[in-house]
Amino acid sequence: MNAGSKLLFFPEVNAVESEEFVRQDASPEEQPAPEQSKKSLFDDILEILETILTTLLLFVMLFSYVTRPVTVDGSSMEPTLHDQDRLVMFRLLYSPKQGDIVVVYNSEGHVFDGAGEVVNSGYGLHENIIKRVIATEGQTIKLNTEEGLVYVDEQPLEEPYVNDIIQTDAGAFSYPITIPDGYIFVMGDNRNHSTDSRSSYVGLVAEEDVLGKAYFRFCNMQNDEDGKQHPVFNTVGFVG
Repeated sequence: MNAGSKLLFFPEVNAVESEEFVRQDASPEEQPAPEQSKKSLFDDILEILETILTTLLLFVMLFSYVTRPVTVDGSSMEPTLHDQDRLVMFRLLYSPKQGDIVVVYNSEGHVFDGAGEVVNSGYGLHENIIKRVIATEGQTIKLNTEEGLVYVDEQPLEEPYVNDIIQTDAGAFSYPITIPDGYIFVMGDNRNHSTDSRSSYVGLVAEEDVLGKAYFRFCNMQNDEDGKQHPVFNTVGFVG
């Protein structure tokens, strides 16, 4: 063999595969029929539509029964929450607990009559409000404006979240009072600038009027120099 000669190897498997491809291309019986192609395309479209509809249904159920975005309007919950804070509210199977921040639909206030029964006060804000749960059913609450303290079951509450000590009482109740079954007592953290259970416009809040618990702040909306709102994310986090 000459030194400059080269041996070229052509694996038989390639030749076999090539022949097979040629045979496949040349076999009209194995080509997909136009009707089958159309059916396959139609099935793909149906599958995409089904996925989209399922996703939309899940979003609707999520925001209808599990969570819901809410906006803070006003300063009654400062310093914990601020005007135009955007929050996420949890609502599925929620039961109010002391210390929770809740969203309430206030259509009417509830107070006690002379016999100690809960009655409609004749007043109401007719809007959603956001407050903190101070006492729940069975607990006894007393407000002492001289000391600036709130007592629940004869124990002073530790409230690091309040803006100022309590100095005002709107006169809805003569304290102490025991919260009846199915009701809660709420107040804003900005104690001296909040319309809450101390007022006949709110009074005792029926648990059925509690829309849910606010648990996460995802932004605050602020105005720029042109008066347009833009989101600010420096306060993102859980609230409580």
